Amino acid sequence: MAVANMVGDNAQKINDIKQAVATVFMGRSEAIDLALICLLSDGHLLIEDVPGSGKTSLSAALARALGLEFNRVQCTNDLLPADITGLSVFDRQTGQFSIKEGPVFTQILLADELNRAPSKTQSALLQAMEEREVSIDTVTKPLPTPFLVIATQNPRENIGTFDLPESQLDRFSLSMSIGRPDTKTQQQILMQSSRKSEVVQAVVSSEVVSEMQQYVSTISIKEDVLSYLLRLSDDIEARCQITLSVRYRQQLLALARASAYLDGRDYVTPDDVKTLVPHSLHHRLGRGDKLARQQLLNEVLAQTQMP
Repeated sequence: MAVANMVGDNAQKINDIKQAVATVFMGRSEAIDLALICLLSDGHLLIEDVPGSGKTSLSAALARALGLEFNRVQCTNDLLPADITGLSVFDRQTGQFSIKEGPVFTQILLADELNRAPSKTQSALLQAMEEREVSIDTVTKPLPTPFLVIATQNPRENIGTFDLPESQLDRFSLSMSIGRPDTKTQQQILMQSSRKSEVVQAVVSSEVVSEMQQYVSTISIKEDVLSYLLRLSDDIEARCQITLSVRYRQQLLALARASAYLDGRDYVTPDDVKTLVPHSLHHRLGRGDKLARQQLLNEVLAQTQMP
């Protein structure tokens, strides 16, 4: 498939992927769109919601529709880093150590209730998320491609949770809350409660997903739109009193490109940037005065002049 024709040729595939995921994850199309945007931008996704909201269903269905390998880790307060990354095991027969790969060696990893794991275990994902490789003892092994971490965290009010450190939050390019579907959709879910992600058929292969990611990274952005992205980021920093890294600006650009791709365009518009800013910042607003910062963010978005 020619990379130059990726937008037009894959418009139907994108729609098919959404419909396939929606067969088991019903009534929340925006969450499916955001998850796809995160994957196609080569980022990582943080879902902040209560247990039982469908986080696992979304992740597993997305993996199957995209033809990707999927692993799930249930985080607990006694989870060890090696339970995620793997460990070095001594083989008595050969007299040598061999690497036993952990669940992180997959293409979509669901780290469920990540904020229930202690900080040392949370940090086990840092290298994997940023460098797409894992070091075990003296051996460094690359992870499969594409690679996406979908982490979920329970509300901070829940017992037994540990806040994610800023260095880890910065690795997540996008966050969202799934929310509860409307009453009609809930009735459908209850009537089809036995429906599992296994019924979802693969629409594309992992090779096609990698091609999509490659194309998304080349989608054009005009100088005035890029200037708007940077000006908006600077204004948010100043008004909301938070620090946004260069990594954040890179992530926002990648998300905007993926949003344009999902919309069937090969160029980024200011609306692509503006629409994704709240989702790219929600998990970065911190504690305490988060509501006040959210109000300031809305003011900045309304007042920063678009090209």
